[in-house]
Amino acid sequence: MVGITHGDINGTSYELLLKLFNRNGVTDLFTPIIYGSPRIAAYYSKALQMERASWHLITDAEEAEPDVVNVIDVVGDEIDVTPGKVTEPAGLAALAALERATSDINRGAIDVLVTCPINKSAMPQDRFPYKGHTAYLGVACGQGKEPLMILAAPSGLRVALVSTHDPISQVPKVITQRRVLKTLEILDEALRRDFLISSPRIAVLGLNPHAGDNGLIGSEELEVIAPSIAIAQREMGIYAFGPFSTDGFWGSGAYQQYDAVLAMYHDQGLAPFKLLHLHDGVNVTAGLPIIRTSPDHGTGYDIVMQGIANEQALMESIYMAIDLYRHRMADDEARSNVLPKLYKNKRGDNE
Repeated sequence: MVGITHGDINGTSYELLLKLFNRNGVTDLFTPIIYGSPRIAAYYSKALQMERASWHLITDAEEAEPDVVNVIDVVGDEIDVTPGKVTEPAGLAALAALERATSDINRGAIDVLVTCPINKSAMPQDRFPYKGHTAYLGVACGQGKEPLMILAAPSGLRVALVSTHDPISQVPKVITQRRVLKTLEILDEALRRDFLISSPRIAVLGLNPHAGDNGLIGSEELEVIAPSIAIAQREMGIYAFGPFSTDGFWGSGAYQQYDAVLAMYHDQGLAPFKLLHLHDGVNVTAGLPIIRTSPDHGTGYDIVMQGIANEQALMESIYMAIDLYRHRMADDEARSNVLPKLYKNKRGDNE
C-alpha cells in the first residue's frame, strides 16, 4: 500500500499525479492511496485538458481497493487553487495531507509514504515549524530516532549531507566530529539495511576548497573530518574514505566508485546530484522506522499549468519506496532468523 500526499496544490503535483496514473498498468504494480482532493484533480484535469483515470473515493486506508487510484479527501469542497502562487490555503492543504498520511503509516495502514513537494513558506508556521519534510517526519514518525536525507538515483548515485538547510555562514559550526560520525552511522546502516549493500563504500568530501590543502585553506579537514573518518573505520567498521576535494571528485567521475557520497553542506552535494538527475532523482528519508521518499524537485511554480512537468521522478520515488520496503523486510527477516552455529572453533575443540 503506497500512500501519496498531494503536496502544494498550487504547484505541479496534480499534473504529475494525473500523468502518472494515466499510464497503462501503473496500478497493476501497487495499490495507491492519494491523500488529496478529487475536486482539485478535476480542476487541473480540465485546465490542462488531460484525461483523468477514475479515482476511487475512500474515507479510510483500510477501504483501499487494488487496481484503482484510491483517494482520501483531506481538504473538502471549500478550497482555493491559485496556480503558481504561495498561499495559506495551499499550505493548510499540504499539511492536512501530511498529517493524515503520517498517522496512517504510524498505525500500519499504509506500507510506505511518498510525498509530493511542498513550499515551506506556505506552511502554517505555528503547526509546521520545520525546515522540510525530513525534520517533520523525524518528530512525527521517528520514535526517538534521527532522520537523514539521502538523495538517490536509479544509476546508483547516493548523496547524504552533514549540514542540510543551514546558512552557509553557520555550516562550519555544524561540522563537528560528533555530527560527522552520527551521519556516517545512519548512512552506513541505511545502505546496508534499505539498499542491501553488504559492505558499502562511502566517499567523504572536504569542506574547504581543495579539501583544505593540508591546512592552508582551512582546518576542518585536519581537525574534524579526517579524524572522524579514521574513527569510523577503526571503531565503527564503516568503509569511509576521504576527505576528497569537491571539484576534482565530481569532475573526474570518482563518485562512480562509491556506494554513497557524504557532502558537508547542501549545495556541495545537491548541485551536482541535480545536474545529473534532475528528472529522476529521489529524496529518501533514512534512519526512521518508516519508509518515505519524494521526488527531488520543487513545487514547479514556474512551469505550472504549462503541461510540461515530468512525472518520472515521482514514478521513481514510488518504485524506490517499494524496493526499500522489500529490502528492509528481507533484512529484518534475515537478522531474526540467524542460523545457529553448527561447529566449534579450534580453541573450543581443544578446551
